[in-house]
Amino acid sequence: MFRELILTAVVIMCATVLCLAADSDVKVQSGLQTEETIGSFVVDDVTGPASGKSICYACRYGSRPVVCVFTREITEDVATLIRQLDQQVEKYSQRQLKAFVVHLSEDPEPDREELSKLRDRLELKNVPLTLFDGITGPRNCRISQRAALTVVLWSGQKVKANHAFKTSQPGDDAISAVISDVARMVE
Repeated sequence: MFRELILTAVVIMCATVLCLAADSDVKVQSGLQTEETIGSFVVDDVTGPASGKSICYACRYGSRPVVCVFTREITEDVATLIRQLDQQVEKYSQRQLKAFVVHLSEDPEPDREELSKLRDRLELKNVPLTLFDGITGPRNCRISQRAALTVVLWSGQKVKANHAFKTSQPGDDAISAVISDVARMVE
């Protein structure tokens, strides 16, 4: 009897571990998907040309190719992605590539200074850092609560690629995949 209880407990523990491992590998879906249309949404511009004002960058950039990063946390991986996007915008300026970051925050006031420091640290020239008051993000963008980081690429107001991550530390391979999709979108 005791042996059967131990065996049952071991089986349950193994099943739990396998379920947790499988869940961590499941790709999270967040944001608008391929061929959906981008709508307008307003953010507070912290470091861009409309600094200190509310703006709709989706409206401002119109039909140009755009990369929008929605993040709940600024980690080193997110900073690396932002820096590389800044370089891509510079590289593809003739193709009018644009990008902006939307930091989703429950308490945006302290984050304003952090975003300004981040712009200076990364020496950003082309990617505005913005704030959205609320971690759920703009309703029409459909950012999942399960995604810590969502990157949506669009051109002509139609989504061309979407990358969503459960963690705000997606790693080098994931960042490279985003940058590859940027190049595919503009070339």
